[in-house]
Amino acid sequence: MHIVLLGYMASGKSTIGKLLSKQINYPFLDLDEYITQNEKLTIPEIFAQKGEIYFRKKEHEYLKEVLQNKQDVILSLGGGTPCYANNMELIHQQNALSIYLRASIATLTDRIVKHKSTRPLVAFLTDEQVPEFIAKHLFERRFFYEQAQKTVSIDAKTEKETVQEIIQFLQ
Repeated sequence: MHIVLLGYMASGKSTIGKLLSKQINYPFLDLDEYITQNEKLTIPEIFAQKGEIYFRKKEHEYLKEVLQNKQDVILSLGGGTPCYANNMELIHQQNALSIYLRASIATLTDRIVKHKSTRPLVAFLTDEQVPEFIAKHLFERRFFYEQAQKTVSIDAKTEKETVQEIIQFLQ
């Protein structure tokens, strides 16, 4: 079975994916890390050297590759992955369980501001600009995120509680 975690940056996809991996003994794979390994460039380097169109094309190819592998996996997507190249359709065609980790603008802002320098999309923004940036992105992406088969609200929950809620879906 493929369990696909999606949501906005800082929603906890990688953290929850790794914890879930330990709980249910499935391997964990971060799609951005998979792309980085295969392309031998970081995501910001791919964007800078080859452009977003190239990146989105490769992202789709690697997503397809991972989903077509029959091995059980917990897959964490990049925040934009569901929004391009009919990737949500691809996920559902492959019989994967897609789970949207939904967070409020306030939760995302709090998390992103703390680690802004490590997030190229927001590193150039002032702390005051971050909530509006997130709100705009969420508005654009919500349509795709809400195509997930399950939604887990992560606000006011511990990572452990979020993992337990996901495990309930699997039973």
